[in-house]
Amino acid sequence: MVSRNGPQGSTELDGREPDDTIDPPAEKRFSGPLVLTFAMVALLLVRYGELALKSAPVRREFESTLRRNLLDQFLRAGVSARIRSDRGHFYVVTDDETVGTKLVRRVFGVTSVSAVTEVESDPSVIRDRLLELAGSRVRAGMRFAVRARRTGQHPFTSQQLAGDLGGAVLERFSGLGLTVDLERPELELFVEVRGPRTYLSFDRVAGPGGLPLGVAGKLVAVVDGTRGALGAFFMMKRGCRVGLVSLPDGESYVREALMRFDPGARVAPAPSAVDAWGAAVTTMADEIHADGVVLPITVEEYPRFLSTWGDRVLFSPTVGLTDEEVEARWKAVVELVS
Repeated sequence: MVSRNGPQGSTELDGREPDDTIDPPAEKRFSGPLVLTFAMVALLLVRYGELALKSAPVRREFESTLRRNLLDQFLRAGVSARIRSDRGHFYVVTDDETVGTKLVRRVFGVTSVSAVTEVESDPSVIRDRLLELAGSRVRAGMRFAVRARRTGQHPFTSQQLAGDLGGAVLERFSGLGLTVDLERPELELFVEVRGPRTYLSFDRVAGPGGLPLGVAGKLVAVVDGTRGALGAFFMMKRGCRVGLVSLPDGESYVREALMRFDPGARVAPAPSAVDAWGAAVTTMADEIHADGVVLPITVEEYPRFLSTWGDRVLFSPTVGLTDEEVEARWKAVVELVS
């Protein structure tokens, strides 16, 4: 068997190995079956929100950082990826849709990600492909909605396109008793028209949002459990690189959650005693030139800790949250990395 690998996949020839001559004798010519195998390629549409509101120079810097952070997630996971972009979106081409979606969800700045099918922005092409894709998803009596958005110049509006596509779905699957329900649909069909290309999808998977990791300052956070981990997450979400001082009760939070958002985060284990972890915080803050310290403390404790790190800004982003609220917020964080 001879295998030739190319950018689109591989070609395998089952049978006797072909002769090196240009025109081998008939008895030596390959006559077995030709088997073509192609690697599956997934296209992920990555959306970001807050970045697009910045001034042009700041937006370019933030977008460049977001692109690097996306690629870093794939690189550290050993998953191949290529990225292109337009205003407000990145497009990730990868060979594993499921793993790729999980990795994208861990990148701060990303608001949502969808596995999409790309077609040209011709209404008839959009309709035919959408109906083809919807065929395996619709069920009898299902409530559905078409969500259409459009950027660029086209001979139709978003509302017209959504109405036409919704009518086409009802007509194609008329025997199933489908109904349009824009408030509580069981199936959503997303159509994003961007210039000459259109992207079709059936879900939007939420990302962490916020700002790209690394566009703000450097901090050190004490992770002693749920409250400490959530405080670190909040500051990472605002673009800060956060060094993690991990107390015994915080080790699983660091390993199973926070380091998935930042695989390169610096981590230092420390005992539970305040004097011991205080020394670890001071050491790391000096080494990374941290601008501030993130502590899971109460308002009453603030003066005591201020006297220790008075030359740095103290953050306690969970100070106004009850234990129940902290647990609920952390549950949503864990969902992002599950």
